[in-house]
Amino acid sequence: MSTKAFTVRFEDARVQTALAALSKTLKRPMNKLVVEAVRAYLDQFGRKAEHDLEARLADLRSYRKRDPDFEGAIKAFAKAEVDTEDPIDGQPISDPGPLRAEIRKLLNG
Repeated sequence: MSTKAFTVRFEDARVQTALAALSKTLKRPMNKLVVEAVRAYLDQFGRKAEHDLEARLADLRSYRKRDPDFEGAIKAFAKAEVDTEDPIDGQPISDPGPLRAEIRKLLNG
């Protein structure tokens, strides 16, 4: 396995001082201590993130079973569209901007 160096900047000098003291006490390089700390952090929070993602995926699959054609979502969107006041509804856009102008040009051939 190849290694890749990178710089770690501590916002608080006391953290680096504490790391140096711990390194000296344990007679282990600071780099090894940092690598171990990062591995432990990734292990702890990586599992949590994986669990959260799996839970969200299960929720999405459950929703898809309840509303396979997204009819409920479409109805909710349509209702929100009707119920929400649009401050520029029906008003012409005087300056469509370059992106809208390009889209109109593409759509109109």
